[in-house]
Amino acid sequence: MKQFFTVGEAAKLVGMTAETLRHYDRIGLVCPHEADRWTGYRRYTEEELVKLAAVRALKCMDLPLKEIRRVLSLGNVEEIAAFLRTAERRADEKMDELRSAKEKMARARAFYEGKLSARAEGPVVKMLPARTILLLKAPLEPTVGTLFDYHRHFFAQLGEKKNAFSFEDAAGVYECGGERRMFAVCTRFAPDEDLATLPAGEYLSMVCSEETREETRERLLSEADGAGFLVEMVMLTGILQWNYEVQVPLSDAKA
Repeated sequence: MKQFFTVGEAAKLVGMTAETLRHYDRIGLVCPHEADRWTGYRRYTEEELVKLAAVRALKCMDLPLKEIRRVLSLGNVEEIAAFLRTAERRADEKMDELRSAKEKMARARAFYEGKLSARAEGPVVKMLPARTILLLKAPLEPTVGTLFDYHRHFFAQLGEKKNAFSFEDAAGVYECGGERRMFAVCTRFAPDEDLATLPAGEYLSMVCSEETREETRERLLSEADGAGFLVEMVMLTGILQWNYEVQVPLSDAKA
């Protein structure tokens, strides 16, 4: 014996609104099992609930209703399997995009929290993990032109090896032995002569603007006497605007 559900009950079970179910009925996407011709009351069975749940899942992948209608009408097993493979790949891509967006928001939050801390306390000591960076051969400094889609400079430098690399959304300037080179932080890499490692350990850190950059560098180098290198991380603060977080290694982080 079939179990019937009202439009309100069905909507609650599949996580939609009653008006959405009525809309799907009007356009013929998912219709109720039956509707009273006099009152208009709709009644759904488990079969329609399964279809509605499928529609909800497909909409999460940004498929238009026209494409969802086509998918629901598929009767060939091979076609269904092929579609599901494509859908799975799209879901992976979307999760990667969301993960990347979350990481960017986390870095932005950390920047603003760090900025507030820096205002109140000046230089702070941070424990940072080891980071592998790719140094840019070209003598570039952070500017509007170089920061816009800056990863392209690094991929162009890598040539045939570019598929072996991926990067965080983080750029900076590495200074060692009087040489200054822009870098990107690697999340995936292969052996390359322009790779360097920023060792894990304590770093004396302070946020500064372009105007106070030189003063901040000199201050931190003086306080962290004997540092072998320093890093200036680019910290985006708005559209085409950025500050720096100068990081100078203390004894535990010296290369």
